[in-house]
Amino acid sequence: MGSQSDWTTMKHAAETLTALGVPHEVRIVSAHRTPQRLVEYATTARDRGLKVVIAGAGGAAHLPGMAASMTPLPVFGVPVESHALKGMDSLLSIVQMPGGVPVGTLAIGKAGAINAALLAGSVIALMDPQVAEALDAWRARQTAAVAEAPVDEPA
Repeated sequence: MGSQSDWTTMKHAAETLTALGVPHEVRIVSAHRTPQRLVEYATTARDRGLKVVIAGAGGAAHLPGMAASMTPLPVFGVPVESHALKGMDSLLSIVQMPGGVPVGTLAIGKAGAINAALLAGSVIALMDPQVAEALDAWRARQTAAVAEAPVDEPA
């Protein structure tokens, strides 16, 4: 994530990865304030055994695109909701990448963080049967939680 304040959103990705049994790391890597940290992180990601990068950022949200430009790994960007433009600035910064530097862009905020983790889990599940089972169980629980008929809310 680009800053400590992004943790409010990005912790949902970490929690989801944990629930799926996907080993992961959590780091603050700012494209603007810690550019050398970004270079080191992104250029060594594959050699350190990472398979996917989830990058959450708000405002100008350059982190996902910059990371994608420095690693061959899939990068999933999570637009963090900003105060000024409610995350639309982040979304547009992440989704509007030039051809040749792909970033898979998810929804703004918590839903995007959870879905980024589920998408990363889907990639990992291609190589890891235990993660595939956990992902199947996640989906089964989600399906089972949906009622067949509506009920009135208590007054």
